[in-house]
Amino acid sequence: QVQLVESGGGLVQPGGSLSLSCAASRIRFSRYVMGWYRQAPGKQRELVAAMTKDGSTNYADSVKGRFTISRDNAKNTVYLQMNSLKPEDTAVYYCNAGGASMGHWGQGTQVTVSS
Repeated sequence: QVQLVESGGGLVQPGGSLSLSCAASRIRFSRYVMGWYRQAPGKQRELVAAMTKDGSTNYADSVKGRFTISRDNAKNTVYLQMNSLKPEDTAVYYCNAGGASMGHWGQGTQVTVSS
């Protein structure tokens, strides 16, 4: 059974930083496109960032320049460094392996940006 476990969520002030981690198990991690999605209340889930095995990245326009995705295949872990956080970044953040349609999902971690 593939398992993805997110960690690092919490409450931060606007302008602050937060780092998310996603640890994968029972998966050949290096073969998957890895990504982070988020879903705010009343909104659709959206792609935040993704990274392929060869290092190609894709970011939502709303986070470009502020967020950075990285992966460590040896540790089976993908990361999301979030800087200059804004209240509109508040959402549940989900780790994904293999794409939104047929891939695997973590349970999500809450990120709240508020003073």
